[in-house]
Amino acid sequence: MSRQLARRSIDHVLLERGEVANSWRTERWDSLTLLTPNWLSRLPDYSYEGDNPDGYMDMPEVLRFLDTYAERFSAPVETNTTVTAVTPNGSGYLISTDQGDWHGKSVVIASGHCNIPAVPKIAQDFPDDIEMTSPMYYRNPGQLAEGGVLVVGASATGVQLASEIQASGRQVILAVGEHVRVPRIYRGRDIKWWMDVAGILGMPYDEVDDIRRARRVPSLQLAGFPDKSMLDLNALTDKGVEIAGRVAGVNGNKLMFSGSLVNVCALADLKMKRLLNTIDEWATENGMDGEVEASHRFEDTRVSEHRRLELNLADGQIKTVIWATGYHADLSWLKAPAFDARGRLVHDGGIMEPSGLYVLGMPYLRTRKSTLMDGADLDSGIVADHLQNYLAKKLSVN
Repeated sequence: MSRQLARRSIDHVLLERGEVANSWRTERWDSLTLLTPNWLSRLPDYSYEGDNPDGYMDMPEVLRFLDTYAERFSAPVETNTTVTAVTPNGSGYLISTDQGDWHGKSVVIASGHCNIPAVPKIAQDFPDDIEMTSPMYYRNPGQLAEGGVLVVGASATGVQLASEIQASGRQVILAVGEHVRVPRIYRGRDIKWWMDVAGILGMPYDEVDDIRRARRVPSLQLAGFPDKSMLDLNALTDKGVEIAGRVAGVNGNKLMFSGSLVNVCALADLKMKRLLNTIDEWATENGMDGEVEASHRFEDTRVSEHRRLELNLADGQIKTVIWATGYHADLSWLKAPAFDARGRLVHDGGIMEPSGLYVLGMPYLRTRKSTLMDGADLDSGIVADHLQNYLAKKLSVN
């Protein structure tokens, strides 16, 4: 957004609670890599410049990428400045921070939606002697207690942590709810390549039947492994991870799992086949069938007939629970009438009421790729255009 504002000669400042790329520096596990291939790291006037475009940046590479971007364009970043409140006033907004106050005619919220771990209330019912954490605080298997680990959630984070922790010698049980299964590579190309060229990533938010539902869809079951291997429930089963249903309740020391695992997996398989059908149709229509590998389908998810429906939490089998159940945005500092009755931020593709308030980096803000680096260019450009027009009208009125 800063680059877009600079393009338009709009004076601005970025307020950052830590350093550039702070979340990547302080709230990610050690082995994390991007889920998107490096060539898809495209920002305004800047993109990946390394020698491995089809690889996946690891944490140090992501930090260098963002640091270089900020330095190259001399982004006006005020680091170690925590915003404590944003309050509308007569001339725009008062921005209160732990380093003093700022005044702005407009404010763009770019703090993201992964601020607070979304740990369900059921966690309070677990025995006190079982350690609990979330991906925000997990760094590597070495910090975990010796013994079994229950990972709750089977989206991108959950499957990656289950794989890593199982490989460390700890027995992992993965509790699986709704998930989105996709291959890493299909017909010789990265699945993100297909989704990009076929227009799936770029589908506009105002063409989606249920945008609220679309914004809650779990992240794809993907990992950025160097060998580009597929990390789905079948791969985890082959690694020794035990697959169970969604966590349904705790009764004393007994943890209960949902019996709907078969149906949940069947639905994920069906949706994957629909996605591959869409890709195949696009490849045929665009004359690519002769340029890529032949169309094929993947084995359905294997669900054991002897899957567990309950677990004794008092027998010492599970020592740690990792709640890979998503995040919430922390907007407690926003003191403006910008929320609905359920406390959800209200915006139209990043444009909010009251006037002069904007948001970026939220799921499906304007397209499916809004939470990817590659989505930032389009989203920030549209928001910056609106902001520029808003400031021009405000100036003409004054």
